[in-house]
Amino acid sequence: MRRVGKSWGPVMTTTARRIEQHTFRPDDALLFDANVWLSIYCPAEAKGRRARIYSGAIKKAQQAGSAIFVGVLVLSEFINRYARLEHHRAERSAGAPHNFKEYRRTQAFKAVAKAIADGCRRVLRSCRRTESGFESVDMGALLIEYEAGDADFNDQILAGICRTRGLTLVTHDADFGGSGLAILTANGRLLK
Repeated sequence: MRRVGKSWGPVMTTTARRIEQHTFRPDDALLFDANVWLSIYCPAEAKGRRARIYSGAIKKAQQAGSAIFVGVLVLSEFINRYARLEHHRAERSAGAPHNFKEYRRTQAFKAVAKAIADGCRRVLRSCRRTESGFESVDMGALLIEYEAGDADFNDQILAGICRTRGLTLVTHDADFGGSGLAILTANGRLLK
């Protein structure tokens, strides 16, 4: 969802706020992006300041009774990115097959698949499910935007979900700058 050379339609102001300073409330309706869940539950990503910030934010949101949503798109991105990160790690350290599909057929991947499934269960326990809204998406406009080469299709759909459902996006993805969404983040590039 890069802004360079592409349009989000009319110029929209993105309201990005520092998640560490947000006071969560029961009326918050939040959609946590896959990159946030990965920073909490994926060993390749779950380390350091970013993981602590987002993990703390989820706990605070839950304690406040905020509504946290997840959709199939976020869960799918979580699963696929987690598996590919683990494949990359295995390639570097243990000489796993270079082909991802071959790696998925190895005995070593069984433990990874279990960890991914456990992570998904944890995500699902923390969230309410939401539909993708695919049936109401203006696919013509979306594909025109996509074919310009500056947009990520999944990000476009995610932005649409947030808009139609009135959700605040919790993300670390700087590509959402200029999206016109309400965003909570720890990413300094989104906060500029």
